[in-house]
Amino acid sequence: MRFAFFGSSLVSAYWNGAATYYRGLLKALAARGHAIAFFEPDAFERQAHRDMDDPDWAKVTVFQPDEAGLAGALAGAAGADVIVKFSGVGVLDRELEEAVLQMRRPDRIAILWDVDAPATLDSIAADPSDPLRRQVPGYDAVFTYGGGDAVVNAYRKLGARLCMPVYNALDPETHHPVEKVERFAVDLAFLGNRLPDREARVEEFFLAPAAALPDRRFLLGGSGWADKPMSANIDYVGHVYTRDHNALNASALAVLNINRESMARYGASPPTRIFEAAGAGACILSDRWDGIEAFLEPGAEILLASDGAEVAGHLRALDPERARSIGDAARRRVLASHTYAHRAAEVEAALEGRDFLREAV
Repeated sequence: MRFAFFGSSLVSAYWNGAATYYRGLLKALAARGHAIAFFEPDAFERQAHRDMDDPDWAKVTVFQPDEAGLAGALAGAAGADVIVKFSGVGVLDRELEEAVLQMRRPDRIAILWDVDAPATLDSIAADPSDPLRRQVPGYDAVFTYGGGDAVVNAYRKLGARLCMPVYNALDPETHHPVEKVERFAVDLAFLGNRLPDREARVEEFFLAPAAALPDRRFLLGGSGWADKPMSANIDYVGHVYTRDHNALNASALAVLNINRESMARYGASPPTRIFEAAGAGACILSDRWDGIEAFLEPGAEILLASDGAEVAGHLRALDPERARSIGDAARRRVLASHTYAHRAAEVEAALEGRDFLREAV
């Protein structure tokens, strides 16, 4: 199949948390023999902060975020068998949602692929005039990268023909164990951009434990935290390029995951950082949310906490030997069940032989 994707960016992870997901999944689809084209707008300084060259497994088109640029990109995607609008492009989202839907044909599947379903569904629920209410039933399928039954049922109520989670996963060629690096050798590391529905949870699960453990070393990475008050034992390093993620995950005693509030509320939404960290053999410490046990076993493959006090308690009890045991177990689990090769096969199976998707065109 020939795929055309419209998304935030394939070549830059700058203010773009979906980059790892795009790369792993599309690379795995290409490995299964599919042709991949990715269209991304030149926006938010992402092109100035590229962290990879155009890959040999995808044709990348960067277009200007204006009417002429959009028209050219849509024309470039017209030869695809499957055309996908990822959520959260950041510019021209409404225009792309409508344009991709209009490109649906008997020989071309149109998919809405939601990389932040909780936020999308909350927005639709709050706004009866949201255009997606009308558009969702027109797409051949809605894929999401998380949310489980809660998200699937919500999209079905909106009239989705097919809704299927395609969860985050691991690309073992990209995220894997490496030698430790001293500048990342802290007790607890957290990577995450400063976002409104994440900040309070970062205060609870990261900043509070750091303040309670002044003799321990903490590292905070991500954009937007420079003016945030924090204790002296936190090293704020700003944006961490993807080329350094393996070193960070392999060097810290534990790596913290904090789901955004909406993701935690819907559950079954493991973010990319969990699989990145597991691939590097990191000991992952995460906030608690429904559905985590479908991906990693609590206590054996991941440590869970309900609040900052539990985070601090885990750190007090954690030694390098146990951290290594948990990290090794997590890596074995994701390699066996949660790679992007697994996800690509799921996508292929969902699309092939589904003639009923085209019957209502």
